[in-house]
Amino acid sequence: MAQLKYRMIPEGMLNGKLIPLNIVLIDYKDVKECGLEPKEAFEAVAKTIDGPAGLNIIDLDAVTTTSDGIVVEGTIIRMAASDRGRINKDFGYLEMIPLNYTDEDVKREPHLKVWREKYPDRTLYMGPDYKKKIIPVHNVVITGRASNNNSATEMMNIVTMEEILLPILGQLEILRGGKVLLGYTGEVISVGIGMVVAEEYGRIVPKRQYRCGDTAHGSGEYAKTLKKHIPIICAEKPVLAKYIIQALECGLVPGRDIGGSPAVLTVAKYLHKDIDFDNITDRAYEELASIGFTKEWMHSEFPLLTPEEIIARADELIPGCEDYEIYDSKDLVQVKYAEC
Repeated sequence: MAQLKYRMIPEGMLNGKLIPLNIVLIDYKDVKECGLEPKEAFEAVAKTIDGPAGLNIIDLDAVTTTSDGIVVEGTIIRMAASDRGRINKDFGYLEMIPLNYTDEDVKREPHLKVWREKYPDRTLYMGPDYKKKIIPVHNVVITGRASNNNSATEMMNIVTMEEILLPILGQLEILRGGKVLLGYTGEVISVGIGMVVAEEYGRIVPKRQYRCGDTAHGSGEYAKTLKKHIPIICAEKPVLAKYIIQALECGLVPGRDIGGSPAVLTVAKYLHKDIDFDNITDRAYEELASIGFTKEWMHSEFPLLTPEEIIARADELIPGCEDYEIYDSKDLVQVKYAEC
């Protein structure tokens, strides 16, 4: 009988950080090699795990966007939640849909210019079809104690109410065998994840609810505390820098075409790229100012650096994540197999 490979970060303490449930990542290539449909793959893996688990299937050949509109290589295409070996048949499984966007769609979502220019032959996925999912508002799946939310980038143990953030780039690095940061989300990322772009099928916020330059939080000073204390596993900062630079060099403008997150604004300042200061809303400015990104900071002079210099110095230059250490992902992940 064939065996399906998967990677798991088990529930419990991991180098001083609490992992509130089992985190499972599955490569879509491995699913296809076993001749399975994604839902069948989830069910096979779920049977091997007694505790609560969030499960993601990732296609490294497709593309997606971060919450602030940065196009990246690789995406989550299916998400599930399981508990005691089962997946709830109504609420435990969701599919991200491939998007056949037209030129008009890209005009409405200009950050996707990077997809058209850099990855024209790759399928674009973002969130699920919000018209078909059962649970309203959130792109979430739930089974028993397990919640897998925000299109599989934030997981929670519903009984203990403990969470963990799993930004997409970190999950992709785990599948590629790269390095990741394990730490706490902190104030900068807590503010930054609210600086979204308008996307009809957004992984975090669908239906183009917030325009670029605005914040989805609208929480003022409180925004920096929303996720501050939550553990996070994310990509190394040079990986993030590379994709931000790519977007900026495609002509995208922070605050107008891509979100004005602290990481994006910082890279733009060092590259001496335009920022649409006038399009950033007052409430977004209020949240940014609470972590030191004031209007005075926005208009201050930065030394001009090359893309290579920014990537080499990304850990020093790009803010975000607290009390973190860098790990080889293989040192955090267990490789397991399920019969299929």
